[in-house]
Amino acid sequence: MGSPASGLRERRPATDAATGPSAPVERPSTTRRATPAWVWALPPVAVLAVVFLYPLALVVQESLAPGAYGDVLASASFRQALVTTVWLAVASTVGCLVLGFVLAVVIAFVPFPGGKAVSKFIDVFLSFPSFLITLALLFLYGTVGMANGVWTDVTGDPSGPFRFLATPWGVLLAEITYFTPFVMRPLLAAFSQMETAQLEVASSLGARPLRIVRRVILPEALPALAAGGSLVLVMCLNEFGIVLFTGAKGVTTLPMLVYGKAILESDYAAACVVAVVNVALSVGLYVLYRGVSRRAGA
Repeated sequence: MGSPASGLRERRPATDAATGPSAPVERPSTTRRATPAWVWALPPVAVLAVVFLYPLALVVQESLAPGAYGDVLASASFRQALVTTVWLAVASTVGCLVLGFVLAVVIAFVPFPGGKAVSKFIDVFLSFPSFLITLALLFLYGTVGMANGVWTDVTGDPSGPFRFLATPWGVLLAEITYFTPFVMRPLLAAFSQMETAQLEVASSLGARPLRIVRRVILPEALPALAAGGSLVLVMCLNEFGIVLFTGAKGVTTLPMLVYGKAILESDYAAACVVAVVNVALSVGLYVLYRGVSRRAGA
């Protein structure tokens, strides 16, 4: 007669064999059929087709009216609008690059009280609509603005001398004011990744601040400048609100020409031709912007 302990020893292997990891476990077989990837692409493609592609196709179709392209491209108003659009976009981009680089260098490398708050405000400024900046400039330098009001109060003249907002220079000032933060944002991001040791070494070797900016900071900022400048150029090319709210009647850009042809003259074929040309220019500049941004790592 064996002892109880030996009985336990005899039954334990049987229990281990039944519950051990080597025991086969039967699971119900489930067959799941994977959903094709194109099914998930259908909803966004359908929304894109209805919201964007179909209206764009209608614009292109309307622009193909007989003689529409010939009449519009040969008109003096179109050529003048194209030249005005290009030079305003290029001049605004250059102004934004210069002003944005100077302000970004000051904010990033010159310590002053409230520097971080100014940097945060730039992010908020990017969400402002363009007409809001134009209205602010009208309150300051408009015909009945603060500057002209102070002038008339001091001198007694019936009107003030500040009337440049209704000229191309007023549009240029408004665009530079509004679009400069779009250049500053990538510059500040690039400056935040710079090694301060480079600046300290250059300063210890006797380099003056302007030389440090030219030899050390500017080469590091070139990719961000190129990316920000390309973006500003695309946005200035399509700007409508600033030109409209400044009331510059002598300034006709391509978006303003589309508005005039479609709304004021009801010439939809000509408006669609101008719109197609504007879209072609925008797409070309956008491709350039993406290429520059990809090289800059943005």
